[in-house]
Amino acid sequence: MEHFAELHLHLDGSLRPETVWELAGKQGIRIPAGSVEETRFKMQVPENCRTLEEYLERFDLPLMVLQEWEALERVSFELVEELAGEGLTYAEIRFAPQLSMKNGMSQDDVTEAVIRGMRRGMERYPQLSAGLILCCMRGADNQEQNVQTIETAKKYFGDMVCAVDLAGAESLFPTSAFAPVFARAREYGLPITIHAGEAAGADSMRTALSFGAGRIGHGVAAAYDDRLLEQLADEKICLEVCVSSNYHTKVVSRLEDHPLRRLYDSGVPVTVNSDNRTCSGTSLKREFALIRQRLGFTDDELLKMQKYAWEARFLKQIQ
Repeated sequence: MEHFAELHLHLDGSLRPETVWELAGKQGIRIPAGSVEETRFKMQVPENCRTLEEYLERFDLPLMVLQEWEALERVSFELVEELAGEGLTYAEIRFAPQLSMKNGMSQDDVTEAVIRGMRRGMERYPQLSAGLILCCMRGADNQEQNVQTIETAKKYFGDMVCAVDLAGAESLFPTSAFAPVFARAREYGLPITIHAGEAAGADSMRTALSFGAGRIGHGVAAAYDDRLLEQLADEKICLEVCVSSNYHTKVVSRLEDHPLRRLYDSGVPVTVNSDNRTCSGTSLKREFALIRQRLGFTDDELLKMQKYAWEARFLKQIQ
């Protein structure tokens, strides 16, 4: 495989439990876990997880320790190290800088810490190139913070930062509510990907496309809307599909029911991603094995999805 690329990977969902345990001790934080093993248990989604909202609770513990510069730099380095160790040649890591401001850091500070960790990782492991996507967050009263995320993305765009995103509880906070935020992103010419069509339907995806999204995070709802499928295929809108994550959030009740095959066969450029390595107990290699074994994809089809990922990468200047 010439390129082994991942486009949809959350930093705070991919921390090593050992690191979270150690950082909590160093920072004097009492976390709701009494050992590394219990920390791991609290960070991983249970098999009987019922909703996306319940899934998102798994981020509470990692975020407790991601309020210090040193911690952010360290976990960013470690994620790059893990990805390089698994043979990836390209990755886009995403996170929401507004969620690491409780101890007084600005979004610029938080972003700089992550950039420094990622850069240090790539200097150590030059076989891997990586970009950083800054996530705005769905919420009722954080529009000002989301606008600041766009401003931070503009400031660091091209210096590792390659795009902006919208993440969070899609069913509780409709995509349409964030039009002003992404109007500013378009004004600045920032590439856009938006979580949509995961916990809400095809209309959420249409809204994301109207905001200028060139890619969609998840996007599985398109499988049940023929007109949208045709649009995605015609406009070559890449879907960042995360099969294990979709099962854990009950987008599908069984892995075998995942609509990845319908999306792929409709000519939509679909890609395979892990979403949250620790939370879902997975990796990109595991996801490929999963869709080969449970969904019947061939090696040639997997290679084609990797080609889609490479063509849809935001850091187009990387060859």
